Amino acid sequence: MEIENKPLNESAEQQTVVAMEAAEQTSEADAPKQMPVYKTTQEIVERITEIAHGDEDPERQETDLLKSLFYRFRAAENEAKKQAFIDGGGNPEEYKPEADEIDERFKAELSIIRERRQMLFIKQEQLKADNLQKKLDILDRIKAMITTPDTVNQNYQEFKQLQEQWKEIKLVPAEKATELWKNYQLYVEQFYDLLQLNREAREYDFKKNLEIKTKLVETAEKLTEEQDVISAFYQLQNLHQQFRETGPVSKDLREEIWNRFKAASTIINKRHQDHYISIKEQEEKNLELKTALCEKAEAMVAELPTGASGWDEATKAILALQAEWKTIGFTSQKMNAKIFERFRAACDIFFTKKNEFFSTIKETYAANIEKKKAIIEKAVALKDSTEWRSTADKLMNLQKEWKAVGPTPHKIGDQLWTEFIGACNTFFEARKAANADQRNEQQENLEKKRAIVARLQELIENPVEDMRDELKAISEEFSNIGHVPFKEKDAIYEAYKKALDEAYAKTNKASAGRRLDRFKKSIRNSSENLGDERNRLARRLDALKKELQTVENNLSFFGNDTKKANPFIDGVKKQIEKIKDEIALTQGKINAIDEAEENEN
Repeated sequence: MEIENKPLNESAEQQTVVAMEAAEQTSEADAPKQMPVYKTTQEIVERITEIAHGDEDPERQETDLLKSLFYRFRAAENEAKKQAFIDGGGNPEEYKPEADEIDERFKAELSIIRERRQMLFIKQEQLKADNLQKKLDILDRIKAMITTPDTVNQNYQEFKQLQEQWKEIKLVPAEKATELWKNYQLYVEQFYDLLQLNREAREYDFKKNLEIKTKLVETAEKLTEEQDVISAFYQLQNLHQQFRETGPVSKDLREEIWNRFKAASTIINKRHQDHYISIKEQEEKNLELKTALCEKAEAMVAELPTGASGWDEATKAILALQAEWKTIGFTSQKMNAKIFERFRAACDIFFTKKNEFFSTIKETYAANIEKKKAIIEKAVALKDSTEWRSTADKLMNLQKEWKAVGPTPHKIGDQLWTEFIGACNTFFEARKAANADQRNEQQENLEKKRAIVARLQELIENPVEDMRDELKAISEEFSNIGHVPFKEKDAIYEAYKKALDEAYAKTNKASAGRRLDRFKKSIRNSSENLGDERNRLARRLDALKKELQTVENNLSFFGNDTKKANPFIDGVKKQIEKIKDEIALTQGKINAIDEAEENEN
C-alpha cells in the first residue's frame, strides 16, 4: 500500500486563515436571522422581557436591534409631545420630557440581560477551554495511531468515532482555532495515507467526499453573486466548517477542489472587506461633517448675543445645526458617543446661557409691561378729547415716553402697541375730521393775504396821495385776517413784509423830497441870517449820525439772528432806515443853505 506523509499546501491555507478562524467560532445561531417587525415601544418591551426571563440565550444582534428601535421610538414620541406642546403655545426651550415608567422597565430588563450575557460569556469561555482540551486529546489519539502504521486498519473504526467526536465539539478559543485545524487536517490526511484499505473502499470514500465538497464549492460560487454581502460572508463561514469536517478526496483532486473553493472564498471575503471599508469611509466623512457642526456651535457659544433679538436669531441658528446633525449618519463606534457629547455640550451651554439671560431680564420685561400699560391707560383717557392742540401735545409726549420704555417680549409687546396706537389713531382721526373746515378757512385767508401783497406791489408801481394812510390801512387789514396753512405762513409773511417795506421806503423818499423843496423855498424868501439855522442843522446831523452808530452796534449783537423773522429786529431795522432818511434830509438842508449863501455873495 502506498503511504504518503505530507502536510497541507501552506500557501493556499495561509490565504484563508481569517475566514477559517471565524468559521470555527461561528455556529448556525450566529448567522443573520429574520427579525420580526416592531411597531410600538410596548411590543419591544414585551420582547425584551421575554428574552430577559426566558430560557433562550440572549443574542447580542437581537438585543442591540431592540435597544436601537426602542430609543428611536421614544425619541419620536418625545418629539411629537414637544411639537404638541409648541402647537399649544408653549416655549420650545421650556419643554421638558416627562419621565415614563416604560423607560425604567426597559432599562431594568436590559440590566438583567447584560447579567445573563455576562454569565453566558463566562460559561462559554469555560466551554471553549474544555473543548480545546477535548480536541487536543483527540489529536493525541490520532497522532498515536499514525505512529503505529501496522495497526491503522484495526484502528479505523475508532478513527471514525474520533472524527464524529471532533465534529460535535464546536467552540474553542479563537487564538487556538487555526492551529487546531491545521494539526487536525495534517493528522487526518496522514492517517488516510497510511490506512491499508482495499482500493474499492478507498476510492468510494474519496468519491463520496468529492461529491460533498463539490456541492459546497458550487454553493460558495453562487454566494459570490449574493447582494447581501454580510449574509454571504456568514453563510461562507458555515460552508468552511462543513468543508473542513468532510474527509479528504483523492490526492490528484485535493489541490484542485481546494483552489476552487478558496477562489470563491476570496471573492466573498473581498466583497465583505470592501463593504466595511466603504462603511468606514462614510463614517470618517460623517465625523468630519459633525466636527464642523461642533465647531460652529462652539463658535456661537464663544460669542453669545447681548440682546433678545440676537438670542432669537442665534436660537434659530443652533436649532438649524441640530436639524442638520440629524441628517448625518453614524461615525465609528469609537467616536460616535464622543462627537455627540461634544456637540451636545456646546448646545447645552448655549441654552443654559440663554435661560440665564432671559431670567435676568424677566423682571425688567415685567416692569416695562406695567409702564406701557400705564401709558395705554392715559392714551385711552385722551382718545375722545376735543381739545385738539393740548391733547395732541399730550399724546405726542406719551409716544416719546413709550419709546423711552425698554423692551418687552415680542408677542405681548405687539399687543400693547396695537392698543396704544389704536387710542392715538382714534384721537388724530377725529381731529383730522374736525380740522377739515378749518383748513378751508385758512386757505381762504391765504388767498386774501396774497391779494394784499398784490395791492402793495401795485402801490409801489403807482403811488397815490396819502400813501401813508393807505399803507396803514393795508397793514391793519392784513393783521385782521385769520390764520393761514402752517406751511405757507412764513412765505406769505415774508412776501407781505418785503412789499410793505419797499412801499414805505418809496413813500419816505418822496416825503423827504417834498420837505427839502419846502425848506429851499422858505430860505429863498427869508431875509434873516441863515448861519444860526445851519449851525442847528449841523448839530442835528452829528446827533443823528451818533444815534445811527448806536442802533447799528446794538443790532450787530444779534449776529445771524438778524436774518430771521423777528418783530423786534424788524422794528430796529425800520428805525435805522428812518434815521438814514433823516440824515439825508438834514444834509440836504445844509447843502441848500450853503448854496443860498454862495449865490448872495
